[in-house]
Amino acid sequence: MDKVYASHNSVLSSLGQNSASVFEKLKDGAIGLTFVNNPKLLDRPFYASLVDTQKLQIALDGQDRATFTRLEQMLLTSLGQVIQTSQIDLTERVGLIVSTTKGNIDALDDDNPFPPERAYLAGLGQIVKRFFGFKTEPLVLSNACVSGLLAIAVAKRMIVQGRFDAVFVTAGDLVSKFTLSGFNAFQALSKGPCKPYDKNRTGINIGEVGASMLITKDNSLLAEESVEILGDASCNDANHISGPSRTGEGLYRSVQLALAEAGRTPADVDYISSHGTATEFNDEMEAIAFNRLGLQQTPLHSLKGYFGHTLGASGLLETIVGMHSLSQNTLLASQGFEELGVSKPLNIIKKTEHLFMDTFLKTASGFGGSNTAMVLKKVGA
Repeated sequence: MDKVYASHNSVLSSLGQNSASVFEKLKDGAIGLTFVNNPKLLDRPFYASLVDTQKLQIALDGQDRATFTRLEQMLLTSLGQVIQTSQIDLTERVGLIVSTTKGNIDALDDDNPFPPERAYLAGLGQIVKRFFGFKTEPLVLSNACVSGLLAIAVAKRMIVQGRFDAVFVTAGDLVSKFTLSGFNAFQALSKGPCKPYDKNRTGINIGEVGASMLITKDNSLLAEESVEILGDASCNDANHISGPSRTGEGLYRSVQLALAEAGRTPADVDYISSHGTATEFNDEMEAIAFNRLGLQQTPLHSLKGYFGHTLGASGLLETIVGMHSLSQNTLLASQGFEELGVSKPLNIIKKTEHLFMDTFLKTASGFGGSNTAMVLKKVGA
């Protein structure tokens, strides 16, 4: 079977407009969460990470920027960077996956200048396709908060099956009135910066991001931080429409199967980039699953304390950060963590440090019982 790699990538976030600069800020302990007081979004102040789309460096080929939604501008900017750096011709052998949970959900707001039909996910895929001139039909993948990580897995499988030689994956979600009101109704929004796995956590922060990546089997198209995708798996435990399994069953099976495909054991994992939403039920579920897998001593962090929960884009964003972590042999601290607040032991990374690594595990979990896991290895390690 051909090796498949995650290669050129881009992160457009509150911390910067390219992956390298964002990672440098993460190493310095910078966080993208800010205090927001915007009654149009929520009737009380909240913390979130927001992208300043007015500062986007986007080449719209003479088109009116106002014809694109905020999310579309984020996706086009991010994906444009990856297409440019990879210098691949967009032939019939190159695929496109657009990953999102809610897409242009803000088109449903009363004061939004775009028609409600702009919220259709299929339409979002077509806009990206037409802008860059992809020859193939886009796949729009929306499976709650595993969407970004699952998109990488689907791209890998398409390449292994011989459908494409390369696939571009782009992902994004917004901090919107719809999303904020939903999590607020769950009483899940934190009043301060979130604290994954911490005893004193009070909930999540919502974030927004545009992230993109090239998945390829061509080892001549690799970036310095490229990784080989060794194994992946997705399991839905169908536990509840919003609540995770109390036994961590879906996550447990996903990691187990991903490790099996990768030909690795838990002892081979240098660190875990977890989902870590800073909600009581999610953090507890993950702690149970990782203990069942024998991973309780493996260094682990959540990146939600830096970016907030970027919903369907989180898995792609956090995989890109993990790639840079391997490349620079840098374990990032789990921002906001002070004292363990789950019933099972976990080895939470408390401070950013240098450590030689070659393999990491990325996990994601979402509403409806969805769970995805992926094992990634430094190229040449």
